[in-house]
Amino acid sequence: MALSATTTLPHAVGSVAAVFANEDFQRDTSEFVGGTLESFAVDGDVAGAFSTTSVRTLPTTRLPEIARKFVGEKLTVTQVENWEAPAADGSRQSNITLKIAGAPLDVTAVQKLVAEGGSTRVELEGNVTSSVPFLGSKIAQAAEPMVAKALNIQSQRAQAWLESH
Repeated sequence: MALSATTTLPHAVGSVAAVFANEDFQRDTSEFVGGTLESFAVDGDVAGAFSTTSVRTLPTTRLPEIARKFVGEKLTVTQVENWEAPAADGSRQSNITLKIAGAPLDVTAVQKLVAEGGSTRVELEGNVTSSVPFLGSKIAQAAEPMVAKALNIQSQRAQAWLESH
């Protein structure tokens, strides 16, 4: 199933990228959705190419009951973002993978931070797939709206974070 979301933030790309690589921001975003940031690591200098790895536990209260029976009360989600160095205009791109422990889902996405004057357009495009025979497409279809919302929350929370810090 395809993921797609776009948000515009009235802040420069460098500021938005720095927030996405900020452990306190990642913790705040995790807690905003009722989860816990278990670990966060940045590899490399945020001014160039770098990667982040976030491990979160998230409640399953918003999942359909049948899914909760399958995955339990909480999910452990590992999110890896591999950021490219800034382009000449400052725009950035990140390749994102999500692994959900105990759930037969694979999530891959590309997030672009596109410079538009002093603002940043955050574009997210990706796919949710499941390897379960016969039911994989139904599982991915059920998970897609929640995964899209979870990935988009980061962009929405970045706006509030930048305005308050």
